[in-house]
This record gives sequence, structure tokens and C-alpha cells, in this order.
Amino acid sequence: MASEHDINTYSAGAPVAKEKMGNDEAVRVTAAAPSPDMDERDCEKYGAGRDSNPLPDLKRKLKSRHLQMIAIGGTIGTGLFISSGSAISTAGPVGALIAYIFIGSIVYSVMTALGEIATYIPIPGAFTAYATRIIDPSLGFAMGWIYWFSWAITFALELTATGLIIQFWDKDLNIAIFIAVFWVVITCLNLLPVSFFGEIEFWFSSIKVLTVIGFMIFGICINAGAGAEGYIGFRYWTNPGPFVANPDVSPDSTAKFVGFWAVLIQAGFAYQGTELVGIAAGETENPRKTVPSAIRKTFFRILFFFVLTIFFIGILVPSDDKQLLNASGNDANSSPFVIAANRAGVSVLPDIINAVLLTVVLSAANSNVYSASRILIGLSQEGFAPHWLKKTSKQGVPYWSVAFTSAFGLLGFLNVSNSGSTVFNWFLNISSVAGLISWASIVGCHLGFMRALKARNISRDLLPYKALWQPWYSWYGLFFNILIIITQGFTAWIPEFNVTDFFVAYISVILFVVLYLGHKIIYRPAFVKPIEADIDTGRVALENEYWETTTSDEKWYKRAYKSLFV
Repeated sequence: MASEHDINTYSAGAPVAKEKMGNDEAVRVTAAAPSPDMDERDCEKYGAGRDSNPLPDLKRKLKSRHLQMIAIGGTIGTGLFISSGSAISTAGPVGALIAYIFIGSIVYSVMTALGEIATYIPIPGAFTAYATRIIDPSLGFAMGWIYWFSWAITFALELTATGLIIQFWDKDLNIAIFIAVFWVVITCLNLLPVSFFGEIEFWFSSIKVLTVIGFMIFGICINAGAGAEGYIGFRYWTNPGPFVANPDVSPDSTAKFVGFWAVLIQAGFAYQGTELVGIAAGETENPRKTVPSAIRKTFFRILFFFVLTIFFIGILVPSDDKQLLNASGNDANSSPFVIAANRAGVSVLPDIINAVLLTVVLSAANSNVYSASRILIGLSQEGFAPHWLKKTSKQGVPYWSVAFTSAFGLLGFLNVSNSGSTVFNWFLNISSVAGLISWASIVGCHLGFMRALKARNISRDLLPYKALWQPWYSWYGLFFNILIIITQGFTAWIPEFNVTDFFVAYISVILFVVLYLGHKIIYRPAFVKPIEADIDTGRVALENEYWETTTSDEKWYKRAYKSLFV
């Protein structure tokens, strides 16, 4: 570990003394803050434009429990409650399980990479700002806009889903009514101070977590023989089998691998939202303590919930179940949770699951607007969007970014008509791969961040959060993210090439390339040299803030509870 002198040397030349910047310790300034002149010289030396373009005035009001539940709430959604059934029918119970574990390993590389950057520079805008400062402004522009659009259009999808879910109880209801009502509700919630958003998301996410845990307990009971089918065990792993072969591919071993690979994009879509920890870091209290803790706890909770849920679905529902194969839509009848209950002879569960699904999509919609509006702030901060979009209220609410993002939720009304829904589905395909593009960009930014530290002769030991296996783990994440992005549309060639399927699969990639090349050709920004990477703006200001560090005298069981659930 570096000495106090070393830490002072790398803090913009400021004569400050700090406590050790450990993973779970607050940073405390005990001497005078660095002078403005000294900070300005440091900015000029390393290419930052801090004084000419101040950071947005967001408030650090999110607590650790908020940060963790925002990520969980943004991730555990329809991808787990509904789409997981499709994964079982496509790849089989073992194929789907391996796919979710594999994607989980990629996600962890992204999370740890993001954690190292976000704890060192916890600023609004997150990915856009990091890409622009460290790699290439054109990358920040393209990634920021495609990521923003993916969440904005997903917000419209979630609003549509609320109407479809409520139609489960009354088919005669018009979904347009619920699109309008919940659009107003979600917009108003995001115009409240961020602490209110965090509290609402905490309780929404708690409902999801309790539902998943309840399903696991239910699965254990049914598998042990409490249901109509008696003891199940691993019956369905034997017949119809652990893997599902793609019928249009041969030989059988290749066909099974194709089924597994086809599920990777579904698993990737289900995991999207874990990166919200990085977005919320700019509004989190004591981010150098709370962000590493949130990354560790949040990721393993999500992996635990996803992997065990896929496992239980795989032992309770055979991959060739007719209801599973024919499932479509967003109501409870499409959920593998309900299909498992129906097979077990439990008739009351569909209504319960449908009510939970309503909270799931409302929580997801809430997170959609939050994350998209904060990315929009980052785009505005870097000059990639109008300056007025980063304006905030006295409570730190970016009202223009929220309003602009929320307006895209009105695209949900396209689903009211058949012709409009076709257009909407084309838009929606952009969001399916945008998350993988963002993940690849994040680990790429982390590798650039490592180069910038090396160029300044700064040891990784000085980082507030130092992750295992980095930076090699980022190379792992970058390779497989790019591989999946390139190959995810392979089904367009099976059994023969289909132009429409190809375009649908790669529309996100095409849009990203157009945005990147368009910005590069028009503005001709140079790639950022490691020594010129701005890793100072926002960091020095954070180091001048003070958070109390408390020593816990709680009983061991209370500490254990908090480590798991708080």
C-alpha cells in the first residue's frame, strides 16, 4: 500500500493528508483544501476543462441501501419473471443455466471495471463522461445516445406492459388508459428529489426480492412432492433432457450448442440494469465506501436470484411443455412461475404473480426514466446534447432531462394500433443489444483508465476500490461482449438467410456505427492519449467532502443481516 506522501502527490498536487482509501473506509480530508490555482494548473496539464464547464449540481442523497436496490430493481424484471421460460424452451434446463452463469461472469467483469472507475471519479453521466475523457469523444457520443435511447424506448414498453398486465383481470379495458395514467405517475416520481426515488425503488425492489425467494421455497416444496405431480427431482433433466437441439441444425451436438448460444442474448438482456450502480454513483453519499459495497452485494444477489430461479424453473417445468412453448405476451399466463404452479395444481398463484408483475414493470419504468435522464445529463455535460438539459432544480432534480426522456414514453401509444406496434417493435430491437454495446464500452474505458494511471505512474493500490483479477478480467469481458454482439444474429442464417431477421438483429450495431462514424467524420476528435486523459474533474471535489466513519458495535447476527439485505 502506498504511503501518505504518495497519496498526497497524486491528489492534484494538493497538500492534504488522508486516511487509507480502503474499500470500506471513507476518505477524510484533514488539511486545507487544495487551492483553486493549483487545481487549475493540474487540469490544464492533463487536458481537463473543469472551470469552463462545471459539473451538474446533482445532490448526493442516495444511501447504500438505495444504491443496491436501484440496481436490483433495474435488473430483476420481465426478463426474469417472463422471458426466462423462453430460455428453458430454447436451450433446455442445463443449457439455460450455463448461459445465465456465463453471462453473469461477463457482467461481473463489467461491474468491477465500472467500480474501479466510478469510485475514483464518481460523477454524473458515468459511461458517457468516462468514454469521452479516457478513450474517444466519438465513443462517448455514440454509446451515450444509444444507451439513452434504449432506456427511453424501454420505458414506453414498460408502460404498455402495465396495460397488458391489468387486462389479465378484464380483457375489455383499453391499455391506452393505463399508459396515460402510469406515464403521469412515473414522470412525477422522477421529478421528486432523488432520495424519494431511492426510497420508492427500495420498496418496489423488496417486493421483487421477496417474490423470487417465495418462488424458490415454493419450488423446493413442489419438487419434494407437495404438488399434483408428486416427487419430481431431476426428472425433466432426463426426459426431455438437459439440452434442446435447434431443429434446423445438425449434427446433434452442434444443434445443442446453437440452442445454448441463442439464449445468451436473452440472458444478457435479463442482466441489463446492473450497471445502474455506476450511473447512481454521482448522487450517492460517500461513493468510495458505498459503491464498492453495492457492487459486491448487488452482483452476487442478482446472480444468486437469476441462477437459482433458472435452476428451479428447469426442474419444475419440462422444456417441451406446451404452455411454455406457446407463451407470449406480458401477463401472468406467460410467466414460467405460473406455468410451474399450474402443473402443480395451484390455482391461486396467477393472480398473485400478475400483481407482482405490475410492481415489476412500474419499478422498471421508474428506473428507466432515472437512468436515461442521468445519461442525458452526461451527454449535455460533454457537449453532445443541448446545454439546458443539465439544468437542475434547487433539490438537484434534472427536470429538463426527466421531461425529455419521459416524453418518449408516449411512444407506448403506438401499441394501441396494429400498424403502430410494428414501428414500435423496430424501435424496441435497438434496446436489446444496446446493453451489450455499453458493457463492451465500459470495460474498454476501464482498460483506458488503467493506461491513464500507468502514464501518470499511479499505482492501482491507490484506488479506493481495487477489484480482483483486474485489468485482465476486463479483457475477458471485452472479448466475449464483442463476440456475442457480432454473433447474436446468427439465427438469421438458419435455415436460410433472412434479410429482415438480419436487420432486426443488428439494427443496434448499425445505429451505433452510424453515430460513431458520423460524429468522427463531422467533428474529427482525436483519440485521447493516456497522459491527457481527464481523471481529475470531479475527483478533487469529492476528496474535499467529509463523511463520518462509524465503528459498529452491533451483534454479529445484525451485521450478518445487514450484509445480506441492507
